[in-house]
Amino acid sequence: MRADRLVSLVLLLRSRGRMTAPALARELEVSTRTVLRDIEALSIAGVPVYAERGRHGGFELLPGFRTELTGLNHDEALALLTSGAGAFGLGQALASALRKVADALPEGHTASDQARRLLHEPETDLLERRRARDEIPAAVMAELRRAVLAGHRLRLHYAAANAEPRWRTVDPIGLVTARDQGYLLALREGQDRTYKLSRVLAAEALDEPAQRPEGIDLEQIWRERGSRFRTRGDRLAVLARVRPARRAELANTAIAVRAEHLDADGFLVLDLTFQDLRHAEWALWQLAADADVVAPRSLRAALASRAAAMAARYGD
Repeated sequence: MRADRLVSLVLLLRSRGRMTAPALARELEVSTRTVLRDIEALSIAGVPVYAERGRHGGFELLPGFRTELTGLNHDEALALLTSGAGAFGLGQALASALRKVADALPEGHTASDQARRLLHEPETDLLERRRARDEIPAAVMAELRRAVLAGHRLRLHYAAANAEPRWRTVDPIGLVTARDQGYLLALREGQDRTYKLSRVLAAEALDEPAQRPEGIDLEQIWRERGSRFRTRGDRLAVLARVRPARRAELANTAIAVRAEHLDADGFLVLDLTFQDLRHAEWALWQLAADADVVAPRSLRAALASRAAAMAARYGD
C-alpha cells in the first residue's frame, strides 16, 4: 500500500539521513520515478523533506523532525513475531517493521548501533557460496499465507517430483521453514500432506473454511512428519566410513544419521539414510577420498563408475 511506503520512506530518511532517489528505490523495491512522486506527495502533506543537489546530494529531512506514524500493520507485526519472515514472503514487512521500531526509540538510544554489530544468517558464507533459498512468487506466497492464517481451504497447482503439475484442494495447517526451504503442512481428504513451496506454481485461497484441528503444535507436527519421512520404506540405507572432519558435511546432506561409532582407524562409521541412490551418490562423491562406502554394493559401483569416467576424461 502507498501509505505504508510513504511511512517507510520517511523512516528511512530519519534513520539514515541523506539518501539518493536510486538508493531509496532499492530499499523500497520500487522505481526511481515512484520515489520522486512519493517525495512530492510528502512535501505537499507538510513533511519537511528537501533535495540537496550536487555530487553528494539526495533527499533529507529537516533536523529534529520526528513522526508518530510508527504503528505496525498486520504483516509487519506477523514478521516480527515469526522472525523467519523471509521464507513466508514477509521480508519487506520485516524490514519496514524494524524501521518503525528503531524510529520509536528515544533519541540517542544505542540499540540501533548495537544491532549493526550482530549479523544473523548472511546470504553468503566465507567462501562466497550463496545460500540456496526457495524462490516463491509473491502472489503465490500471499495466497498461501492468506489461506493458512484465515483458515480457508486452498487450491494448489503443484508440481510433485517426477510428475506432471496438477491442481489439488487441501486444508492448510501451517507454514514451516527448514534450512531456508519452505513447506506447507496440510490435510488432503483427511490425510497428512507436506508440500514444498518452491514446487507450488499457483495458489488460490477459497472462501470455504478449512477442515483442520483448531489447537495445534506445529513443531510437534513437523517432528512427527519428519520421522515418518526418514523411515519410509523406499529410502536408501548407506553404511560409510568418514573422516571426522567431514562428518557434519555429510550429515547435513543425508536425510538422517541412524547410528555412528569410531573405528580402530579413526574413521567414523555412519549408518545413513538417503532419499535414493542418486542422492547418496551425489553426497558421497563430494567427500572424495575422505569417505569410503561399505554398503550397499550398488552405491560402490555407481561411485566407481563415476571415478572411472573422470579418470578417463583427465587421464592425459
